[in-house]
Amino acid sequence: MGHVHRRTALALGCAVALARPALGQGGGAFPNRPIRAINPFAAGGSTDVQMRSLCALASPKLGQPVVVENRTGGGGFFGMLALVNESKPDGHLLSQVGTGTPARLMMAPQAPQAPQAPLDPMTDFTWVCGMVGYLFGVAVRADAPWATWRDLVAHARANPGRVNYGTPGVGTPPHFAMEVVAQREGLHWIHVPFRGGSEVHPAVLGGQIHVGVDSSTWAPLVEEGKMRLLVVFAAERARRYPGVPTLREEGVDLVTDGRYGLAAPPGLDRGVARILHAAFREALLDPAHLAVLERYGMAALPKTPEDCAEDARQQRGADRALLERLGLRLS
Repeated sequence: MGHVHRRTALALGCAVALARPALGQGGGAFPNRPIRAINPFAAGGSTDVQMRSLCALASPKLGQPVVVENRTGGGGFFGMLALVNESKPDGHLLSQVGTGTPARLMMAPQAPQAPQAPLDPMTDFTWVCGMVGYLFGVAVRADAPWATWRDLVAHARANPGRVNYGTPGVGTPPHFAMEVVAQREGLHWIHVPFRGGSEVHPAVLGGQIHVGVDSSTWAPLVEEGKMRLLVVFAAERARRYPGVPTLREEGVDLVTDGRYGLAAPPGLDRGVARILHAAFREALLDPAHLAVLERYGMAALPKTPEDCAEDARQQRGADRALLERLGLRLS
């Protein structure tokens, strides 16, 4: 997998002021051409909207366009794989990477294009900046027969194997959460993976699946009265949806925000990493970007590279334990 300078991810310092360009590994000023930022989920979802807002605001700070590319598949895995396979870690290729979902990395050996060993979220790429935490929730069509979360659970218990739910992919936080619920509630429901939340909810509205479980891509549909939000996975009720309970309130002690950040290939020059961190952190806290986060009930988490690595380390241990406890095979 080319473990070159893997300790870079842990050695990055806090951001410094964006005062002057750094010398990149090729000897020229950075950035010297457009920067590609991979969104590993489908266009139109909350991640896509957030990433496009962030990158548009970061572009003038870096003096080059930051172009978002959608590279879907594997619950976000293929975006991360692009970083590992990049032969020139010069800062011109970035990807959204979930610090809170390293289960996607543990499933890597079973993916067709994967390397022989799982990716390591602390060493196989260079963390640049922590960004955002999702608001996850379970939504159904407005005319669905389940008025509450308990209604849905009771129906699924009475009809094993007859209820299906869609998520952005295998090994994503919504998938894990629903598997935890199934284990603790004694349910058997069917998982239907998609390439992103923007594909999940049209399938719910079209009647192809019963339930959508995703980040707040459902928010506009809920507010338009087309979908009904039954429960959220946050620690507290969402400010925009005060009447919607949390999983904890419904008896399942589980909280997940699926936090994520930006990462670059391993071996990135430290000066380049500092420039990227400063630009994206400033864009993250720009009022225009914060307004996008507010629309989707998402939280700004401007974390350092070290914080991202620590989040990934802790979550990797928790996910491994969960996989063993649930007997899940991520394939």
